[in-house]
Amino acid sequence: MKLKVGDKVVVIAGKDKGSEGKIIKTLKAENKVVVEGVNKVKKHLKPTGNEAGSIIEMEAPLHASNVMIVDSKTKKGTRIGHTTNKDGKKIRVSKKSNEKLD
Repeated sequence: MKLKVGDKVVVIAGKDKGSEGKIIKTLKAENKVVVEGVNKVKKHLKPTGNEAGSIIEMEAPLHASNVMIVDSKTKKGTRIGHTTNKDGKKIRVSKKSNEKLD
């Protein structure tokens, strides 16, 4: 998966298409990401001990193919490529503007 926690992404498919947010969690085994403020669902909590039950609103995971990283130059979604820097380290770059993402 080429996405990391903290990346700003735009949703490109689904009910929240066009929404932007930051990635707050990645689920690498399932190839999913949780984006802040996107794909909100209501979760019902059962009462436990002396606490009453409640309904909370939380973000559900999205498949990684349904989000695209936002390019800092063009402010639009872009694909991610890889290149090496002078030290021989692999870095992520934007395909549209060829600008570093890390």
